[in-house]
Amino acid sequence: MSDKKIVFSGVQPTGNLHLGNYLGALKNFVSLQKKMECIYCVVDLHAITTFQNPKILKSNILETTAGFIASGLDHENSIIFNQSSVSGHAELAWILNCVSRVGWLNRMTQFKDKAGTDKEKASVGLYIYPNLMAADILLYKATHVPVGADQKQHIELSRDIAQKFNNDFQVENFFPLPEPLIPKKISRIMSLRDGTKKMSKSEESEYSRINLKDDADEIVKKIKKAKTDSEPIPSNEVELNKRPEALNLITIYSDLTNTPVGEVLKQMSGKDFTHLKKNLSDALVEKICPIGKEIKKMIKDRIFLEKILKKGSEKANLKAEENLKKIRDIVGLI
Repeated sequence: MSDKKIVFSGVQPTGNLHLGNYLGALKNFVSLQKKMECIYCVVDLHAITTFQNPKILKSNILETTAGFIASGLDHENSIIFNQSSVSGHAELAWILNCVSRVGWLNRMTQFKDKAGTDKEKASVGLYIYPNLMAADILLYKATHVPVGADQKQHIELSRDIAQKFNNDFQVENFFPLPEPLIPKKISRIMSLRDGTKKMSKSEESEYSRINLKDDADEIVKKIKKAKTDSEPIPSNEVELNKRPEALNLITIYSDLTNTPVGEVLKQMSGKDFTHLKKNLSDALVEKICPIGKEIKKMIKDRIFLEKILKKGSEKANLKAEENLKKIRDIVGLI
């Protein structure tokens, strides 16, 4: 087995990337491409586990690609493509469906969360999509997967599937057991309206999130209206952790300025939130507005984005087919 380190990760094209996507994933993707071989995928097959308007989905695939590039991903050195353009993802997913066990999928907490109370009405795709996620990773023999803590369970499933495949077909170490790359300082960005809920594009209020396409006026307005409490900014992290809205704003500021939370508290302890919000707005405008302007510029050039995806899918297909030939032979397919 090769010692080469290969990173794979994907983002669903559900439209309107926001600050949580940037700080929680894209920022980390950019830093990883300087250290390892990276494959970044717009996972459109995952998106259709729930119904998507076809025209909007096509638009979202291109906008997510624009978000990748605008955030700093280098399409010359990293492979950037959309999942459905490489048929090997679906082919390997079927093979792994026959390796994975029903009991393993029954333990997946995200299906329970997404399906809600009426699981009988959820799509089969939503139930088995962790197997597709495993196929995404194993198709390229990826060794590392950057994820948040809430996705760690899916990487554990991918490892179980890889190990079972290796054991069933007596091909020791054919699939590497992928390692989750969870940053030591994980950025879990919460809603600006409720510090106990994750920032999400599905939340009704636009004031709950900073979208990457927001302009300076919109960012300033949203931060001014962001929920806080009546106490001044605390002096230590123990107290901060008891106050979700304060913790969220301090976390965002810390991430944007690459300043440890403890250092931010030293600078702002005892001050009211007006001071923090002014500094946070300035930091957001400086970092996010250039990304947003670049996204808006690129989505007007559909041909440019389609060329990036086509070039990326060609590179991904070469790698995928090389591995699939071996997989088919191992399984006994002609």
